[in-house]
Amino acid sequence: MIGAYILSPSRDTYTVTELSEDYMGLDVSSIEEMLGKGKKKLQINDIPVNELAPVIGMYSELIYSLYELIHKKLDENDQLKLYYEIELPLIEVLADMEHLGIKVNIDTLKSFSVEMEDRINQLIKDIYELAGEEFNINSTKQLGVILFDRLKLPVIKKTKTGYSTDVEVLEQLEPMHEIVAKLLEYRHLVKLKSTYVEGLMKVMNPSTGRIHSSFNQTVTVTGRISSTEPNLQNIPVKLEMGRKIRKVFVPENEEYLLSDGDYSQIELRVLAHITGDENMIAAFINNEDIHTSTASKVFNIPKEQVTPFMRSSAKAVNFGIVYGIGDFSLSKDLGITRKEARKYIDEYLGEYPKVKQYMHDIVVQGKEMGFVSTIYNRRRYLPELKSSNFNIRSFGERIAMNTPIQGSAADIIKIAMVKVYKALKNRNLRSRLILQVHDELIIETHKDELKEVEELLKECMETVASLLVPLTVEVRSGGSWYDVK
Repeated sequence: MIGAYILSPSRDTYTVTELSEDYMGLDVSSIEEMLGKGKKKLQINDIPVNELAPVIGMYSELIYSLYELIHKKLDENDQLKLYYEIELPLIEVLADMEHLGIKVNIDTLKSFSVEMEDRINQLIKDIYELAGEEFNINSTKQLGVILFDRLKLPVIKKTKTGYSTDVEVLEQLEPMHEIVAKLLEYRHLVKLKSTYVEGLMKVMNPSTGRIHSSFNQTVTVTGRISSTEPNLQNIPVKLEMGRKIRKVFVPENEEYLLSDGDYSQIELRVLAHITGDENMIAAFINNEDIHTSTASKVFNIPKEQVTPFMRSSAKAVNFGIVYGIGDFSLSKDLGITRKEARKYIDEYLGEYPKVKQYMHDIVVQGKEMGFVSTIYNRRRYLPELKSSNFNIRSFGERIAMNTPIQGSAADIIKIAMVKVYKALKNRNLRSRLILQVHDELIIETHKDELKEVEELLKECMETVASLLVPLTVEVRSGGSWYDVK
């Protein structure tokens, strides 16, 4: 499965049955088909040995044959190092993290549920008062009547069934009426309560008080790890109430703390490395604030004169460039005109000329080769680049620009996970790696080992890759996930 994932990261599934058909042209029945479905589904031990044995034998032979074919293809693609040194060692790390889980403070969670319910009820009252009547806030039709017929707000978008009241519409309407901000907060909190407050209670192990998320190694096309049941990588943090959810994640007991190692601007550092842009490299080597440095260059003023808005604008461009942002999207993000947004982007690319060259070259390479690669030779195939449809082709170009950056950062964090896991194990420490969320690793650290673990975490994460710029990691420890962020 892992090898097939490296070769074809955009596949939905990697079953032996499907891989046998794709790689060897064999149409084989799956064990699932033998067992049946629904109420008539059999257990493995319900099938006579004389019937089951040939199937198991066939599957064993198929797996071996697939291994040989996939291994040969990985070798041809120069991807064996990615397979043996990154993905295979990661299996043990993820399995251990799933087994350990992370502790949830049930009292804090219940208290937070009450607090959230109170806030939701207050928002409902406020919304009714501002609307001048009670209505079903969750009904798109009734909400549309309130916003556009009663309050006379401008219609942004319509659907086949009436007015659109999606997030994009509400965000455009937010400056026009107080009710809209209340509606956005209401929706945010209702989802937060359902997904994380009530959701965590459902999946928590009642005997240990821990939750055991599933970490998916073969799902994302960029190589990133994802998590499900629950998804701990997608806790919304725009509002304080969302950030406070992290307070419920705590160490096992008073003998432990949570230690968090977080990469600083890893994707921008990877961008500097891949493009070789001297200006960007110099900013990181000199330990400058990259957003202030960019703002200084874009607005042509000394760094000490950069305002918070200028820095925020530069930050949006810095991160947006990695995702192939255009003037339209940037203008919406910053609340400026498209002309101003275009000027920001042009000034940025003027100051970082090799970034501009990279954006052009990587798309050309993607079209010629049919794929783009990370630093560690992870590929993403991009048939979209040859589409006759402009929108599909533009999407492919953005993906071509972003994949080597995001994918390389994902590879680096995977290498760091393996290195940290092995270091903890080799030193026979009681502390253990329990969570990975994008650019950060979290260790449940025994207090007696705190100094050693913090130094180990920082050293392991900062030395996993030899880039043209330094990798920097901030390590914090505290009594909850919230405390270390």
